[in-house]
Amino acid sequence: MRILVHICCAPCFTYPHKRLVEEGHEVVGYWYNPNIHPYMEYKARMDALKKYAEIENVEVVYGEYDFIDYLRYQLEVVERPERCIRCYRYRLRKTAEYAAENGFDAFSTTLLVSLWQFHDEVRKVGEEIAMEYGIPFYYEDFRKGYHQGKEITKVYSLYTQKYCGCLISEWERFGGKSGK
Repeated sequence: MRILVHICCAPCFTYPHKRLVEEGHEVVGYWYNPNIHPYMEYKARMDALKKYAEIENVEVVYGEYDFIDYLRYQLEVVERPERCIRCYRYRLRKTAEYAAENGFDAFSTTLLVSLWQFHDEVRKVGEEIAMEYGIPFYYEDFRKGYHQGKEITKVYSLYTQKYCGCLISEWERFGGKSGK
């Protein structure tokens, strides 16, 4: 299959990319993350992905950074897990739309590799959006390759972030209240 994979960051892309290619799929990355702030964090993560894409010779489509539109949407709900689920929906909807418009067989996301995301909710949102756009959501529990991805990240000296990406997660990570 030709699969469009939403990429949250280069470290999380390493294992799913390797795994899907080993299975014989054509993988194209899709970088769409208006949730990441501040902008220099966004740039550091995107630059790490560009480095990985060059090393591995993988095609990546870079979506727009529509941070203000995202922020207006996201600030309606700030508590976890609801804000996270809304974030998944926002980014995966754009991924599915691109995949459907550009002849992909399926779409997926690197959010499925993270040990800190609400995994079942990512899957549920992906499957709902698949129905909405008429394109299959490729599900695989990539968490089993999390540590392998970390090793690839070290070998390639890729930037690794310290928080999810959104303003609220940054605030929680570096001194604000704990997420619920």
